[in-house]
Amino acid sequence: MCGIAGLIHKGKSSNIGSEMTAMLQALKHRGPDSTGYAVYGEPEAGVYVMRLKVAEAEDMARGRGIHKVIADRIAEVEIILSEHGAKVASREAPTEYSLRYEISHDGDTAIMAAHIEETEGVEILSMGNGLELIKDLGDASDVAGLYGLNDFKGTHGIGHTRMATESDVDIRSAHPYWAFPYNDVSVVHNGQITNYWIMRREMERKGHRFMSNCDSELLAVYTAHNLSNGIELEESLRRSIEEIDGVFTYLVATKDQLGMAKDTMAAKPLVLYESDKLIAMASEEVAIRAILPEEIDTTDPYDEEVRVWQA
Repeated sequence: MCGIAGLIHKGKSSNIGSEMTAMLQALKHRGPDSTGYAVYGEPEAGVYVMRLKVAEAEDMARGRGIHKVIADRIAEVEIILSEHGAKVASREAPTEYSLRYEISHDGDTAIMAAHIEETEGVEILSMGNGLELIKDLGDASDVAGLYGLNDFKGTHGIGHTRMATESDVDIRSAHPYWAFPYNDVSVVHNGQITNYWIMRREMERKGHRFMSNCDSELLAVYTAHNLSNGIELEESLRRSIEEIDGVFTYLVATKDQLGMAKDTMAAKPLVLYESDKLIAMASEEVAIRAILPEEIDTTDPYDEEVRVWQA
């Protein structure tokens, strides 16, 4: 089931957080277990935004001891940041188990990120100049309220409502997914990848990390691998149709682009609206009409269709 949505404004910023919330809330019936956002703000030169979690939401029911564990994990993260020469400009904690850092760093961010994730229970959700990836249990209104997303300004974003079918109901298994070393890439996916384990092992042999057993994470790792090796986003999307087996429709966002791809059978739905200023897409038209209630024309992308739009 699941629901995916994407939105990109050409040439200007908008209240992308509020718009994505309206779209994802309209898709709540497709996935009540968790909701995730990858939203892109205005990047600041030399500044990285790092979103991470230091526990799962359900861990908070373990009692007072979990707070000491979390405090120790945060302290370890900040030691590692210092060891790698990263300077922390700000730190926020939207929840007890998630943090948002703004840092400056001149070194290899992939090496630093890998070192941070050696800390037990810590997972980097995203690191980038523009990207901020937020996901948690509950519907879009729950997650947006918890993380203050309704005031987020940016140019584009993608999102996902999840119905857990083959992996756990937890933040780790929720979409979107990010994969280093390519800082600003994110992916949401509706479908099933049947050669997941073959492709995953191939990516692991090439040195890539996986944080979940959700097949959708493969698409983020695959895309990050291609982009970091100089392959353009459109070409990566086209290659995925040939190299990845299964039924899938997925959206990819980078610091300044939004792309989509459908497999050869086109079994997973996507509805598209396009104008000179705005592109919106979702699993169902109701999500697009949540932000564009006026009379609009939409289309359904064909099988093996690949599209890329520039912010």
